[in-house]
Amino acid sequence: MPRLIVFANGIVPDLALARRLIRPGDVLFAADGGTRHVLALGLLPTVVIGDLDSLEPDSRQVLEAHGVEIRQHPRDKDETDLELTLRDARAGGYREIIILGALGGRLDQTLGNLSLLTKPEWAVLDIRLDDGVEEALFTRSRCAVHGKPADIISLLPWGGEVTGVCTEGLRWPLRAETLFPDRTRGISNEMVSEDASISLETGLLLVVHHRHD
Repeated sequence: MPRLIVFANGIVPDLALARRLIRPGDVLFAADGGTRHVLALGLLPTVVIGDLDSLEPDSRQVLEAHGVEIRQHPRDKDETDLELTLRDARAGGYREIIILGALGGRLDQTLGNLSLLTKPEWAVLDIRLDDGVEEALFTRSRCAVHGKPADIISLLPWGGEVTGVCTEGLRWPLRAETLFPDRTRGISNEMVSEDASISLETGLLLVVHHRHD
């Protein structure tokens, strides 16, 4: 199964950095207005999903001219366009998903996008929010981060304490420690190599990777 890149309708701070995330063979989905980022990169999505209230008429003309599939939903709906897109992605069998344009901008949208990733049924998937500058993901057991020395890694307990946290490849290692949501113990660690690993025993941990360059 190929990797899936989902473009959300948020901020992409640097298109050149975002382009580095896309590999040959990746499948591209756009959540409504996220189409603008795909087109700005000179690419076309496989499908566009949402109520289309953020899709510019010129962009829609480009999509239709190239036969891009459009799955339109009613504007009065209970889900965001990104949630609908992720639902279709899971139904399509994709297991490795990067969401571009879901960080920054409106705080409510950013928090909502992060919360989407905490669905228990999605725990078996590798889903990450990434904009080329920062990467965010959740883990309930173990995860790996690839970057460079001096990249910043922050570990944030989500919804309660996280126990048995162990790290490898970070400047200040954690050894079977407990992180609490009302303390900042896991903020601003640093990578000392190109790869870092984080594991835990119980809880839900938000891992934020800020690229140094």
